Amino acid sequence: MRHGNKNNNLSRTASHRKALLMNLGCQLITYKRITTTLAKAKTLRTYIEPLITKTKATDSKETIMHNHRIVFSYLNDKAAVKELFTVVAPKVADRPGGYTRIIKLGARIGDNAEMAMIELVDFNEIYGNSISEATETVKKTRRAGKKKVATTENEVAAEETTATESTEETAGDETETTEA
Repeated sequence: MRHGNKNNNLSRTASHRKALLMNLGCQLITYKRITTTLAKAKTLRTYIEPLITKTKATDSKETIMHNHRIVFSYLNDKAAVKELFTVVAPKVADRPGGYTRIIKLGARIGDNAEMAMIELVDFNEIYGNSISEATETVKKTRRAGKKKVATTENEVAAEETTATESTEETAGDETETTEA
């Protein structure tokens, strides 16, 4: 029985699974989008997202070097690690998580395996344009965030004068429309 064992073994030994995820992770970072089976894509997501999160910690030079070494131990590819820290990290710096997207593609013809495309979210040009426009217009706030409160007397006075001016303008507009 496999009680409490949440990782998908992908019908492989531990060393084979580690090598598979290492190669898939390097290819995803290099090409930004790969096609694989759905089970491998879901497992790759849990493998690669913590590594991308490690690239965001840039507190000190020691922290950056330490994270380089940790990520290199997971990927074992200098080019992929360099690409991750220089190209991918600046794009995902403001994203709080969810760096990958899995899109189901249907069944493979040969063995009817479910296929999926996994991609880095910030590198998709089709979806990225509409999302960036929407985020510029709408300001994201946390649900538990503090409400804006006018604390100084000048701010309160300014809000009251703008409110009275706007009511006077609307009252003047109503009298003009009734006279006509």
